[in-house]
Amino acid sequence: MAGVVVVGAGLAGLRVIEELRARGYTGAITLIGAEQRPPYDRPPLSKKVMTGELDDTSLRADLASLAVDVRLGETAVRLTDHLLRTDAAEYEFDALAATTGANPVRLPGSGPQRTLRTIEEALELRSLLTPGASLAIVGAGWIGAELATAAAVRGCDVTVVEAADTPLAAAIGTEVGGLTIPWYAEAGVELRLTESVSSIDSDGIALAGGAFVAADVVVTAVGVRPAVSWLDGSKVRLDNGIAVDGQLRTSVPNVFAAGDCASFWSARYGRQLRFEHWDVALHAPEVVAANILGGSAEYDPVPYFWSEQFGRMVQYVGWHAGADVVVWRGRPSEPKWAVCWLTGDRLVAALTVGLPRDLIQARRLIEAGGLVDPARLADPGNAVRDSGIAG
Repeated sequence: MAGVVVVGAGLAGLRVIEELRARGYTGAITLIGAEQRPPYDRPPLSKKVMTGELDDTSLRADLASLAVDVRLGETAVRLTDHLLRTDAAEYEFDALAATTGANPVRLPGSGPQRTLRTIEEALELRSLLTPGASLAIVGAGWIGAELATAAAVRGCDVTVVEAADTPLAAAIGTEVGGLTIPWYAEAGVELRLTESVSSIDSDGIALAGGAFVAADVVVTAVGVRPAVSWLDGSKVRLDNGIAVDGQLRTSVPNVFAAGDCASFWSARYGRQLRFEHWDVALHAPEVVAANILGGSAEYDPVPYFWSEQFGRMVQYVGWHAGADVVVWRGRPSEPKWAVCWLTGDRLVAALTVGLPRDLIQARRLIEAGGLVDPARLADPGNAVRDSGIAG
C-alpha cells in the first residue's frame, strides 16, 4: 500500500493527519511541506508574534507520535496518476490531500516589499519595527489593520494605503468598513484611501496619482492567491483554487483538497466558495479524513473568522453576499456593536465588535436556517437567540 500523501504542512495538513489517526487509520502517511518548519499557526503572526508576545507558533511538539514521514523543504511540482513529484523526489499514493494554502500577492516595483505569510517573515519584520521607524502598509484589509495595530503599539510611524473607499471594502462592504476609519486615527495611524499604488520603490511607495509615501519598511497586504501552480497540466479542475465538491473531492478520484487552496461546493449557499479562514483549515480536514477512509461526509459550514485590531475584537460569521436587509444592534460610535445581514427574514451573516455572545448566538441561528424578527434583532436589549421566529 502506498498510503496517504498530504501536500502542505500547515494547519490543514496537520489536521488531516490527526483525523486519519483518530479514525483508526494505521497505514503510511507522508507529509510534504515547502517550508523548513513543521506545522505552525499563522493567525498569531500579525498579532502576538508581531507584538512580541510570541516567538513560536508551532502546533504540535510530538509530531512523531502520529507516525508520519515528514518531508520538509520540498515543493510539489507535478501531479500525475497516483504519483506526486516534488523538487526532490517522487511519491506514489493511494489517496492524496492537497492543503498547500495560498501565496501573497506582490506589487510591481524593484524596491523591497515584505509580506506576512511565514513565521520567518514575521520575525524579520518585527525586528524592523522599532520606535520611530516609518512603515507603509499597502492594503487596509484584515492583515493590514492588524499589522498597523501592532506597529503603532511598537512606536512606529505607520501609513496605510488603500485603493478602495474604505478599509475592508471587499470583505464586509463600504458601509460597514467605513465605520473602522476612525479606529486608524485613534491609534495614530495615517490612512490614505482611494490611493492606488504605481510601484514599490527603494525608499517607499509611488502612488498612481503622482504622490510618494516615503518609508523605511514597506509591507504588501493586498491578498493571496491559492498555491496551485503544481497542478497545472494535471486532471485536477481549478476554479478559484482547487475545485472540490461538497465532500471535498477533486475531479480526480482519491484526490482531496481543503483549506485556503480549495473552493468547495456549498449546498447552503448554492455555489462554489473559498475562504482563507483558520476555521476552515481546522474543520474541513475532518471531512477529508472521513472520506479518504471510505465515508461520504459533507462539508457545508457557516464561515467564521475573527480579527484583533485597534483594541477591538471583531468577529464575523456567515456570508452576506446577496443579503437584502441590514440590521444594526447598538451604535457603531460605541465600543460594542453588531450588524446583521438578512435575506428576507432569514439571518445569513453577522459581524460583532466586542460582543462574542451575540456572535455565538447568531452562528447557531444561521446554522439552523432560522428566521428572525428584524425589530427584535435590532434591539440590543434582546438576546440574538430571542429574535428567532417560527418559519
